[in-house]
Amino acid sequence: MIRLLVPLSLAAVAALVLGGGWLAPYDPTSTAGAPWQPPNPAHLLGTDALGRDVWSRVLAGGGRLLTVSVAAALCASALGIAGGLVAGWSGGPLARLLTACADFLLALPSLLLALVAAIALPWQTAVVVATVCGGAPLTLRVVRDAVRTIRTSGYVEAALLRGETTASVLLREVFPAMRGLVSADLGLRLVVAIQVCAALGVLGLGATPPAPDWALMLRENMTGVATNPWAVAAPAIALGATTVLFALAAQLSFHEHEDRRPNRAGQEEKPHA
Repeated sequence: MIRLLVPLSLAAVAALVLGGGWLAPYDPTSTAGAPWQPPNPAHLLGTDALGRDVWSRVLAGGGRLLTVSVAAALCASALGIAGGLVAGWSGGPLARLLTACADFLLALPSLLLALVAAIALPWQTAVVVATVCGGAPLTLRVVRDAVRTIRTSGYVEAALLRGETTASVLLREVFPAMRGLVSADLGLRLVVAIQVCAALGVLGLGATPPAPDWALMLRENMTGVATNPWAVAAPAIALGATTVLFALAAQLSFHEHEDRRPNRAGQEEKPHA
């Protein structure tokens, strides 16, 4: 049941986040009523300090955050996968050099790196830099260990005996065998990217007013939380639910990857039977 519910929920949230701006009943950046109104029939979640409709800003506030987070996660995952494939397949000094570089990057706190980068670079670039530096080394380690295990598999040795090139074996035999693992790791990189994005926004280094943004809404509406709690609760719930869904999707991908491993082992036994 959960294997069907999580992807459907994730697709619904993604569609709502990316298309929410068109569903907003009011302009998310314009005044729609008196400041700090509680929820009422005209404004489902009330209004904020400038009289803007909170529900409209929640609907439109996740698109940019999610787009930047996905881009950052893809960059981190791509670099980590490439490094992991090379380190796991080649071994020797090159693998040790890549692992040493990964260990060095892991020693740098991602959030501190994001804060420093956000001062000199656009916040979107800062999110990508922090996610890559903090996430690519972890992906490299995961992929490297998986490649070392898969390299001794019968179907990989058969491909080498057929005379296939290293690049062909990596792309056609090794990478497909760890799709679930890579998908799970990508989900975790996305969760970290969303957290970095939200942290920069709450600290005032992310999206700038009057842009609708969940993290920016938390920062802007904190002063009126006693008057209209939904001005803070709604973006917090949206941010938390999106993060939890991506984390569940990553966990689901990992379990599917683990479930497929015995089947592949069984397939390897057939030629020797």
